[in-house]
Amino acid sequence: MTLRVQLVEALKRVLKAQGLTYANLAERIGMSEASVKRMFSEQSIRLERLEQICEALDMGLAELAAEAEQRRPALAELSEAQEQALVDDPLLMLALYLAVNRWTQDEVLANYQISLPDWIGRLVKLDRLGIIELLPGNRARVLTARNFRWRTDGPMQRFFQQRLLPEFFKSRFAGGEETLLLLSGMVSRRSAATIREKLREAAGQFDLMLAQDAHLPAAERVGVSLVLAQRPWSLGLFDPLRKASADPAPTL
Repeated sequence: MTLRVQLVEALKRVLKAQGLTYANLAERIGMSEASVKRMFSEQSIRLERLEQICEALDMGLAELAAEAEQRRPALAELSEAQEQALVDDPLLMLALYLAVNRWTQDEVLANYQISLPDWIGRLVKLDRLGIIELLPGNRARVLTARNFRWRTDGPMQRFFQQRLLPEFFKSRFAGGEETLLLLSGMVSRRSAATIREKLREAAGQFDLMLAQDAHLPAAERVGVSLVLAQRPWSLGLFDPLRKASADPAPTL
């Protein structure tokens, strides 16, 4: 495979990873969608146009070349040791969050009380852990899949349940960007399976929006956290009222 073909294939992977279509790219670089499609199908992209596309995708030519030369399988989840390293070092956890959300070094230093050596040190540690690839100019290429998930009952999930979940639900959820829906009722098992699938679809849409907006400056984005959960559950408050011979408890 020639380098030209490798670069075009790498661009396709980057577009997919960022959740972008040819139409999205066309709008960013001032071309028609048909012209972009033809450019990719004919695999003929001039250097000037390639630089323009890379700029629109917030990446450098060196980063694209690295993607073309070495395509690593994206991490669907982190290892136990990788998650534990994040839990043990809050600054490392923050560095990963900012890297995943594609903050620039200037944005990080302007918004957080982090020294340049500390920031670079955490990026180096993430690189050694195999979570990111550190590129020239202290840029980070994240090696996780766009929709990667934390390990079930792993260090991050336990940390979330013990430390972050109580903090999350302290809010009154009355602000303009806040919503809390607490729904309960009894449905068939088939309907319950449908609800689970709808939650997965909502998570997929959230991932897609993260990727589509990742090119915007940090000042034009807001941090959003979703908690999507479903489980059979009977409120213990009702247990003293239930007869021993009663049918299985209604779930909420």
